[in-house]
Amino acid sequence: MPDHIMALSIGFLLDLWLGDPAWLYHPVCIIGKYISFAEKKLRVRGGNLRRSAVILTASTVLLTMAVAALILWAASLLGRVPLLIVMALLDWMGIAVTCMAKEARDVEKALEHGVEAGRKQVARIVGRDTQTLSEEEIIKATVETVAENTTDGVISPLFYAAIGGPVLLWGFKAANTLDSMVGYLDAHYRDIGWSSAKLDDVLNYIPARLTALLMCISAWVCGLDGKNALRIVLRDHRNHKSPNCAWSEAAAAGALRVQLGGTHDYFGKPIEKPTIGDDDRPICPADIGQAKKLLYGTSILMMALTVLMAVIL
Repeated sequence: MPDHIMALSIGFLLDLWLGDPAWLYHPVCIIGKYISFAEKKLRVRGGNLRRSAVILTASTVLLTMAVAALILWAASLLGRVPLLIVMALLDWMGIAVTCMAKEARDVEKALEHGVEAGRKQVARIVGRDTQTLSEEEIIKATVETVAENTTDGVISPLFYAAIGGPVLLWGFKAANTLDSMVGYLDAHYRDIGWSSAKLDDVLNYIPARLTALLMCISAWVCGLDGKNALRIVLRDHRNHKSPNCAWSEAAAAGALRVQLGGTHDYFGKPIEKPTIGDDDRPICPADIGQAKKLLYGTSILMMALTVLMAVIL
């Protein structure tokens, strides 16, 4: 097995075991600080913001990859084992299975103390306005976020780490962080964030579709409705403004036999979105736990597939 796949396997297991420890200053925070700094400088400089957007996107991604490559080069000077350890640590910090599951579990627990507590907790993981969400809308928002982040936080990082090791993984993480910070369609970010949003769409194109397929299989393995998950994916994968988000959301909606999507408020304005899935039954708090099952099942299947392909090829 290639060293980078061995390191990825170790990193994946570390994530399942430890998640993101509270004491660890995550590299994504450093990337985020650079994005904020660079965005302010580019805005102050003036000029064409769409050109500045390309500078922001390219500098963030390339600088992140360069730092990752430099760290690996320094580790390689110490020998194969230190390099393997550093690769595993970089992979671990780029995968977010346990972190996403914890955030979902925290929303589930918060709802036990009332809708207001649930609103405050779900605001940590969604971009929509949460002040007026009902319990049902909080649960839907959580399930949608878990499904979407199965792609962004797990399958895409694993996909790019399998192709190009930690350097490519962190290039993707930089692009994804850019999208989450500046990739919005409102007037403030439309120009400065357009290239980041487009790059994120391109990088998630294959992983999003792979996530949907693996989630359908995972649904069947977990005792959910895998057949219906596939049916809803084939029918509703276009029901989103993003070319990628509806794939995993459709798989989750079909597996749980609930309806997701619809119109929500973002920055005080209603954004109309098509619904995803069929309203076969009311969504309930237990569905957050089922979404976590899909998250773990899909992630483990992807890791197993990665190792299998490495062994065969």
